[in-house]
Amino acid sequence: MSNVLVLGGTTEASGLAALLAARGTAAVLSYAGRVASPKVQPIPVRIGGFGGLEGLVGYLRDHAVTHLVDATHPFAARMSATAVVAAAHTGVAYIALTRPAWTPVAGDRWTMLADIDAAVAALAGPSRRVMLALGRMHVDAFSVQPQHDYLLRFVDTPDRPPGLPRHHLVVDRGPFDVEDERCLMEAHGTEIMVCKNAGGTGAQAKIVAARALGLPVIMIARPVPPPRLEVHAAEDVLHWLDHAADRGV
Repeated sequence: MSNVLVLGGTTEASGLAALLAARGTAAVLSYAGRVASPKVQPIPVRIGGFGGLEGLVGYLRDHAVTHLVDATHPFAARMSATAVVAAAHTGVAYIALTRPAWTPVAGDRWTMLADIDAAVAALAGPSRRVMLALGRMHVDAFSVQPQHDYLLRFVDTPDRPPGLPRHHLVVDRGPFDVEDERCLMEAHGTEIMVCKNAGGTGAQAKIVAARALGLPVIMIARPVPPPRLEVHAAEDVLHWLDHAADRGV
């Protein structure tokens, strides 16, 4: 009988949780704990880190997990790498449920950069009105470019103000549609946007809005994951559970 641990925090993880609950599969959804009020889920939830590789290995063994589904954010590189190794150590079947990356289309004005440091460096120069569509984790890195007026959007009100001398903070939870994003950018006179290549459809509206407004976008590339089995749909995870996982496919 399957006992599934889903590493979550994404729309894809929530969708998978609903499917697992509907068919009565024993499963737990794990959140890293970065959001104060995570979405209510139809399966049991645990919140917090595991304590590195040793902690995750211990959890998989102590809870007799048979299948590990990594549905974390595409930029959760450390967690994903740990999950691959932990599954190998314990003999737990592993699969990643991830989003296809975005690719530029006609009208996009992207500058593709490797990481946050490169994005910070790319903002050197005169003051501009910058939308940092990054969540809250990396905002303080941009304090070395204090000349800009920054537009920020967080899911939760932060415990302390962002470390940017000139910023406007919006606290709101998506999903957002294209018109919402266009109006937000226009209201704040956004001249350039910085975002991660999160992929998928849930956060794509800001990309479409920037395209419609002709705005340049600094697009931060995804970290390269370790070799692993990946799918892009929750239904494919169910197929794997039923037909492939026990064969190590």
